[in-house]
Amino acid sequence: MRDPDQGRALLEWYDRHARDLPWRVPPAESRAGVLPDPYLVWLSEVMLQQTTVAAVRDYFHRFTTRWPTVQTLAGAADSEVMAAWAGLGYYARARNLLKCARLVAGPLQGRFPDSRAGLQALPGIGPYTAAAIAAIAWQQPETVVDGNVERVMARLHDVDTPLPGAKPELTALAAALTPARRPGDHAQALMDLGATICTPKSPQCGCCPWRDDCKGRAAGRAAELPRRTPKTARPTRFGVIYVARRGDGAWLLERRPDKGLLGGMLGWPGSDWGSGRPVAAPPIKASWQTLGAEVRHTFTHFHLRLTVEAAQTVARVRPSRGQFIAPDRFRRADLPSVMRKAYDLARPALTPGGG
Repeated sequence: MRDPDQGRALLEWYDRHARDLPWRVPPAESRAGVLPDPYLVWLSEVMLQQTTVAAVRDYFHRFTTRWPTVQTLAGAADSEVMAAWAGLGYYARARNLLKCARLVAGPLQGRFPDSRAGLQALPGIGPYTAAAIAAIAWQQPETVVDGNVERVMARLHDVDTPLPGAKPELTALAAALTPARRPGDHAQALMDLGATICTPKSPQCGCCPWRDDCKGRAAGRAAELPRRTPKTARPTRFGVIYVARRGDGAWLLERRPDKGLLGGMLGWPGSDWGSGRPVAAPPIKASWQTLGAEVRHTFTHFHLRLTVEAAQTVARVRPSRGQFIAPDRFRRADLPSVMRKAYDLARPALTPGGG
């Protein structure tokens, strides 16, 4: 059963303490009936999937400066968007971002659907993202549950069931609090509460608008919740990566296949990544130098360790894969993080004077 006093207390707290985020309509304007631009809400929610607000701010500013509308993003070249996304991770999001933008700008005539079901039918929009956009952009009374909300619900109701098994119970508890009035502000208030007050460690219970209602606090174990099922250890995969530079300063790069890890991104040619010893696959004949350090990177499901081979090569050599990119067209920022690490290791060995 919905508790109107709890909802009122949360919104009053949000009205005073809402975070200033570039994609958000401030609560005073929201109360006056100002709705956010659905394009900005969608873009921010896609960027925030499995990423923090701190990491997203600069990317959001760059994207909206360069592509201020869904139409301008839809008209962008795939390579430009993938390069702008580099470093943000989970690159399937960027591919789906373009697919969604082109669908909205084209067949949907520039308008995002105003229902959760309609939003969820678009590329790259799952149940959580659809609920968030529907609530925030269109003021639909949808229940929005992210990690912050799960934590707040587990503590407020003293839920002992560990995650991920507790998700249905926590979602039902959050749904019971979702109001018909100001549902977007309510959703953002819960996110802010979890991000700033009801934090994973050392929650500031004395500042919480729900401190008197929190069963976890009353039991003295708010900081222990939510409980989690122990994760299985990530396996480690191994590979070799080849960083080559031509005499004129050009770098040998290839664009990875659209499907799969780092799909559509620029990177250095290399072997497959597996549990055993990698099979050598140099893209050109050269005097390859094995660097003493290796690249170590962690993806969602595995750790990666890459041996880096570096080589200087002559101007007219033809690679078996990839192509040479002139130095004035190469930008380190266009590479995903794991490829940047390889570049940083190899660059001193392939740059005159080590600079």
